[in-house]
Amino acid sequence: MEGDPDLQFLLQGGDLLKVRSPSWKKTRYFKLQEDCKTVWHESKKTFRRKQTFSLDDIAAVRMGRQSEGLRKYTEEQVEIRCFSIMFKGRRKNLDLIASSEEEAKQWVSSLEKMVSRLKNLSCQQKTEHWILSCLRKADKNKDDKLSPSEVKNFFRLINIDVEDEYAEMLFKKCDKSNSGYLTGEEIQHLYELLTQREEIDVIYGEYARTTGFMNSENIVDFLMKEQREKATLEDARRIIEKYEPDENVKEKKLLSKDGFLMYMQHPEALILNSDHTEVYQDMSQPLNHYFISSSHNTYLMEDQLKGPSSTEAYIRALLKGCRCVELDCWDGSDDEPVIYHGYTLTSKILFKDAIKAIKEYAFKTSDYPVILSLENHCSVEQQKVMAHHMNSILGSALITAPLGQGMPTEFPSPEEAADNTDVTEEDDDEWKKKLKLAKELSDMVIYCKSVHFHGFEDAAQNLSFYEMSSFKEGKAVGLAEESANAFIRHNVDKLSRIYPAGTRTDSSNYDPVPLWNAGCQIVALNFQTNCTDMDVNQGRFLVNGKSGYILKPAYMRDLATDFDPITLTRGDWLKHKTLHVMIISAQQLPKVNKKKSSIVDPLVKVEVFGVPADVAEKETNAIENNGFNPAWNENFQFDVYVPDLALVRFLVEDHDSTSDNEFVGQYTLPFNSLKMGYRHVPLLNKNGDLLPSAGLFVHIMVVDA
Repeated sequence: MEGDPDLQFLLQGGDLLKVRSPSWKKTRYFKLQEDCKTVWHESKKTFRRKQTFSLDDIAAVRMGRQSEGLRKYTEEQVEIRCFSIMFKGRRKNLDLIASSEEEAKQWVSSLEKMVSRLKNLSCQQKTEHWILSCLRKADKNKDDKLSPSEVKNFFRLINIDVEDEYAEMLFKKCDKSNSGYLTGEEIQHLYELLTQREEIDVIYGEYARTTGFMNSENIVDFLMKEQREKATLEDARRIIEKYEPDENVKEKKLLSKDGFLMYMQHPEALILNSDHTEVYQDMSQPLNHYFISSSHNTYLMEDQLKGPSSTEAYIRALLKGCRCVELDCWDGSDDEPVIYHGYTLTSKILFKDAIKAIKEYAFKTSDYPVILSLENHCSVEQQKVMAHHMNSILGSALITAPLGQGMPTEFPSPEEAADNTDVTEEDDDEWKKKLKLAKELSDMVIYCKSVHFHGFEDAAQNLSFYEMSSFKEGKAVGLAEESANAFIRHNVDKLSRIYPAGTRTDSSNYDPVPLWNAGCQIVALNFQTNCTDMDVNQGRFLVNGKSGYILKPAYMRDLATDFDPITLTRGDWLKHKTLHVMIISAQQLPKVNKKKSSIVDPLVKVEVFGVPADVAEKETNAIENNGFNPAWNENFQFDVYVPDLALVRFLVEDHDSTSDNEFVGQYTLPFNSLKMGYRHVPLLNKNGDLLPSAGLFVHIMVVDA
């Protein structure tokens, strides 16, 4: 990108007005640092350390007054000069005002371009970028040379602690000039020694025996024997054309070791079946035949006692593929309904602002329908305002009448209702005894009318398909454990919504797996809380194009089904498989503790979630002081009886002998989406965002038991 005008603009930087409150608006100088990855901005507080953030931490850059802060603390006339930098995780937005509309647009477009470029780097390019950044940091006096002590510091920066003797040996091996410093090609040699992947060398060597390179036949052999994939010579030629970086080698129709590694780290060769990253399931079944990605208290960013409410929380949930969002609606001032957690200190947002955010972001990740779950505490007058806002803002995207011809007898399919929103009201008996409903609002509830649950027999005899029951987690888990088959049959033609217990004031979550095992569709979790349960939820909905809809197995869509996840009687669901996992190595694991001297001691856990008979966990030994390139070569075996409902989670932790291990990264995916053979496993951080260049290398084999 050398010479790129957007890059040059960011490197030069400029003054921006930073906005925090009506009385806190201060000019700060922002610029991109030489690593082309870190943005620096000055802080007037001399006791504060340098203010920086990484482009990797940016979730989005939004033009205009789109954040709550800018809407609250600025006037409409500065709209064209405003923009916000939204961060991943819980870091607060940066709300900024440029000196002109042109300058604001330049900042937004330049930042978006750089974020996109970084995101689209190959795994090898990300590794090179990161190591180069660490080399710059290690070169304390900026003389483009590395002394022995600077090399030792460099090792710590890349998360590896080596013995002095080994560090000295590596240094001497690279110091060809015997100058006592490493420069230019010597530093390049150090990089090559550190990034050498012996395990890749061995695999590549097995199939590149004749010429020292892999030819098309070698590639086909590798794909069929090791990766258990159907492959043709045409497939092999495509791989060479796409991944071979050396034009001379490519011309000879060969694949070098570098090209092989680039292919192995590309999404098409990772552990997740790349066919499942697109919508591949039948989307023409009734809505209740799918597991639906669902959020509870969607408006909250943190806990439900005093945490902030924000339209950003809706945006984040929708961008993660969530298809059912919750709006707790209360009377607000100036006849404007508000959303917040009633009778608490959580902050409030306007109902209309939430609907505007939903309108804009509902279909950016998925085209399939969004359910608006309204917990209505408003007076009749403000209910009318709610109905007006939904009609005027959502317009034709709002389902206001049954789809298709005549009176429906079942839910529409996700395909039929695509790019639409539907409204449901949550069932709260105590409140509804006191509450009068505005006709304008109740008429909007078309498919998901909320009713109280009086037992499975009553529901089968008296409830229509569009009448949905909501269950607290305790009640639902009890039914799933004691009456699993009855619950599954109930969910064949009805919708069930599950929500966390009211005692979870910290917005913690419950395990969604037993509820999915019972066929429950809307298992609502607190998306704002990072935990194993959310990891598993995101793993469940990782596939089918991240559409937010996962088709239930056929035996959970049959009213006469005998399937019971607890007793596991014989049937179509029993497909006993043995899963063999070899944890080979990891690459570029991040530091858990940001102190330079802190190096991780990584271990890997492999967890299986599903029916009770399938639940299991196994772990490797910990590797001391090496987060850069630890190797385990440990084998595990798991029995999986109901693969349709199973998920596999790879968890990396920093081992601690005196306290709980610390989370490093994880990746969860459905069992049926595993690819066999040698596979790289990407790793996600606590927020569910990809860790750049970090990953595991494993071998997977699934056989019939």
